Amino acid sequence: MHKILAVIRREFIERVRTRAFVISTVLFPLLMGTFTVLPAILLRRASGTKHVAVVEGVEGTFGVRVAQALMASRRRDTSAPIPFAVVRIRAIGRVDAVRDSALGRTGLSRKRAVADGLDGVLVLTEETLRSGKIQYYGTNVGSIAEMRRLEGILQPVVQRERLERLGVDPGVVLKAVGNVDLVTQKVAEGKLTGQSGEATFGLAYGMVFILYLTLMIYGSQVMTSVVEEKTSRIIEVLASSLRPFELMLGKVVGVGLVGLFQLSIWAGTALYLGSFGASFMGRMGGDVADAGAAAASAGGASFLSAISPALVIIFLVLFILGFLFYAAMFAAVGSMCSTVQDTQQVMMPVTLPIMLGIMTIFALVNDPNGTLGRVITFIPFWAPFALPVRYSITPLPLAEVLASIAMMVLSVIGVAWVAGRVYRVGILSYGKKASFRDVARWVRTA
Repeated sequence: MHKILAVIRREFIERVRTRAFVISTVLFPLLMGTFTVLPAILLRRASGTKHVAVVEGVEGTFGVRVAQALMASRRRDTSAPIPFAVVRIRAIGRVDAVRDSALGRTGLSRKRAVADGLDGVLVLTEETLRSGKIQYYGTNVGSIAEMRRLEGILQPVVQRERLERLGVDPGVVLKAVGNVDLVTQKVAEGKLTGQSGEATFGLAYGMVFILYLTLMIYGSQVMTSVVEEKTSRIIEVLASSLRPFELMLGKVVGVGLVGLFQLSIWAGTALYLGSFGASFMGRMGGDVADAGAAAASAGGASFLSAISPALVIIFLVLFILGFLFYAAMFAAVGSMCSTVQDTQQVMMPVTLPIMLGIMTIFALVNDPNGTLGRVITFIPFWAPFALPVRYSITPLPLAEVLASIAMMVLSVIGVAWVAGRVYRVGILSYGKKASFRDVARWVRTA
């Protein structure tokens, strides 16, 4: 046992001391933090007053209301992405001429400080009310945020004008056609959990993605480590001091602990940045920032309410068993090859089930107790993905949970036994990469 612990300690210390580990551990949270706060900063800095001319080719107060709506959005939300300064131009019967004159003044506000420089020209005609199409000529019509904000401001004004012309009370109609929001809450064992549908899917996807990322990154590291030690012949020295199975087990566990250590750092950083991001958006001020902060706060509370102690235990148990299951196979693949390039040709049987595992989440979320969900819960390749996801969505019988975990324990033992026999012969085999026929012979004769 002390030999296995020595290998675990060696793998852990050697990897956490590498420059690559330190850089990746620090760089990933920095990237997360950048993506959390940078959009809000850029949004704030990009917000500048847009000077818009409203060319009124419509009788009545329609043009006045459009101008008032644009100006009101500026007064109500001074930190909005696109606050508007409006110039009204009456153009009854001469829309084209007035429009062309206004277009000649666009773009000047960006080149030099002139009072009449315009960023855009908005043309209102009777056709606007009939078809709902408003002509806008601007210096930056490619800005999706600016165009959506402009549409959002203009739509209720156009609707109200249409209703008034039809003699209908706009307030009554707009209230009747208001949006309907479906508020979902999960019920477990006859009790409300406070968990929303979005939180359920987010939790399920998060667990699957963490397992997928861990297997692809750290499982591959196990395989690469075996190949590198074979290439440098260090494996021969190690094999003379301890049994190959002990070496493989120590390597798998050591790399796994490195992964858990790094993931715990990233998870803690993500939780901190999540709370910091919400408060930062709140400090940015304005309706958009306040809404984002409120949504982040509400979403975080709903997400945390979805995490029960039983789910945490099930996820951790299946996470560990799943890693051991696949890491043993990665170690066996590494022992079959003499170069890292060779591993790319024979690792598909290991990586393909992992990729299929992350794809099953969509079927499981839609029907967690369907035939597919029940079957793959007892298939070792996908049980680490399926069981935590199904349990996060709907309560499962304790017997089914324990049976799936017991199956995974037996599968890990079986895969470790087979991988150990392959590893025993493979680590001392050099030259061309082994075929699957060679592997079958090693399992029988080792």
